[in-house]
Parts: sequence; C-alpha cells; structure tokens
Amino acid sequence: MPWKGEKDPYRIWLSEVILQQTRVEQGLGYYERFLARFPSIEILAAAKEDSVFKLWEGLGYYSRCRNLLETARTIMNEYNGVFPQRYDEILKLKGVGPYIAAAIASFAYNLPHAVLDGNVFRVLSRIYGINKPVDSTEGKKTFRSVAEENLDRSNPGLYNQAIMDFGATVCKPISPCCDGCVMESICVARKHNTVNQLPVKEKSIVKKQRWFYYFLLQVENRVLIQRRNGTDIWCGLHEFYLYESPTAMEWTDRKLRSWLNNHLGIRDYTLYYMSERSTQQLTHQKINGQFISLGLEEIPASLKDHAWVSINSLRKLAFPALINQHLKPH
Repeated sequence: MPWKGEKDPYRIWLSEVILQQTRVEQGLGYYERFLARFPSIEILAAAKEDSVFKLWEGLGYYSRCRNLLETARTIMNEYNGVFPQRYDEILKLKGVGPYIAAAIASFAYNLPHAVLDGNVFRVLSRIYGINKPVDSTEGKKTFRSVAEENLDRSNPGLYNQAIMDFGATVCKPISPCCDGCVMESICVARKHNTVNQLPVKEKSIVKKQRWFYYFLLQVENRVLIQRRNGTDIWCGLHEFYLYESPTAMEWTDRKLRSWLNNHLGIRDYTLYYMSERSTQQLTHQKINGQFISLGLEEIPASLKDHAWVSINSLRKLAFPALINQHLKPH
C-alpha cells in the first residue's frame, strides 16, 4: 500500500481517515484520487466543500469528510500550514482520536505512542489471553497499558506498523494462521484453545430501520434539491424532497393525492413513476428508500424557498449511495 513507510503527516492522516470504517481495497482508490486533486493541506483547505464531498462520494461516514476539511483549515489558520508535531496537539484536531494521533506521531515523527486499532486489540487479547471487553472502560485501560508496555520506544513507528500488519495478515479475525506462527509458543489463547473467542466485545450493535420517501419534484427541466444538515446521517450531502415515515407506507393514488395536498399544497401534478423499494445498509441502521417522480406546472408556494436546479447539474452534486444508485441509467 502506498502509505506504508510514509513519513508525510498529511498523507498519513489522509490514509488513516479514509481507512476508518473502510476496507483497504476500497480506500486505496479514494486515497490516490484525493492526493491527485488535493496534494497538500493548503490546497485541501482552500477547496470548496461541494468538490470535496463529491470526491468522497460513496465512502460513507461523511462526518470524516467534514472533519477532514475543517482540520485542514485549522492547520492553515492556527499552525501556519504546518502539521502539529506533538501528540497532544495532534489529538486536538477535529476528527482525530487516540489511534490516529498515535499513528501520525509514531509514523511521521517516530514518537513513542502505541497504536490501538482492531488488529492490535486482537493480537494483544490472544497473546495475553485478555478477556476484558475491548469496548469497555476497564478493557480500554488494560489494553492501553499492555500496548504501551510492549511498544519498542527506540523504533515506535516500525513496531506499530509491524503489529498492525501482523494482525491483518497472520492473527486474522477468521481462520488465523496459528500453525507455524512466530508467537505460537507464548500465545495464551492458542494454549487454551480460545483463539476464536477473543477479543471480547461488551456491546452488540442494535440496527434500526428507517423509511425514506423521496419526491422528485420537477418543474420543466428543474428539480428540487436540499442539503442534509445537523447530526444525522449523510450530513452535507444533497437529496430530493424527503418524507421520512415512522413505518413502511403503501402509496395508493388516493393516499398520494391526499398527502401532497395536505403537506405541500400540491393539487395538480403528473405522476411520472413510483420506483420499487431499495435499501442501503449502514452500520447501525437500514435505510429503506422509494422514489416518487412528479411533474408540476409551477413551483408551489410552500417550496419557493427551496433550491431548484437543472436536471443536468445533478451529476455535479454529491448524493448518498441510495440516491446515486437510483439516478444511474438503467
């Protein structure tokens, strides 16, 4: 991978942010495209938000993208464009937690800070037979202590990379390569046959379902769009007019006409189509989406304050994957 052995803190930071919640195979292309478009912090900080989001499109977890842009601007404004070189200063940056801060500090500046990612948790839990949940307060404290004790302080960057690679290629989550492993003789989990039971997690993710009904409201060659904001999913991305229902809905002609009249004051319209339901699976929730395309004679009074853009300009805007999939030519 191009970021292996990298010393440039900007490139290390970019790769680590992209690889949060993203497989290496998928993240590689984004990393290369980002560097080609934004080769420096200065260029990224000066970029328009829409252009950055468009390049990020498809990676998900868009708060990472917002934090990336905000941090680049912070470094330009508060650090004169120079990436901070102390762990505590790196940790203050938006979207940078202990893991990324340790990675940047050790890889770029060879500072003695141990990384703790999923691979490292797995390696340490198995070798030492630690059955404390990795997502508990006590567990995090224990693993932090063990990680720091094992750190090679004379060469922390190389050590951190090595233990992460070991977890990714040998001490894997499923079907680890225990036979012939260089750590086999001291691995507590191997000795007690608990390899597949470690690491332990305390919390299970409860996934909820949501029902999104998107109205593609078209007046001549213009369509209504809006930008998502707040702290919900897809913040900063664009979407069509959205009605989120607490339960699944079956749209009959009568129900559709009543809803449009009562909610938007729309009485005259042409129904172009009503799509099949589609889904997008996120980490904590499943989004069920349906698209209803309508032609209107004029912009309704209730929607005059919204943005109406030409249909041809939609390809320049960043949308969630659910909408992009719908917009693709069939």
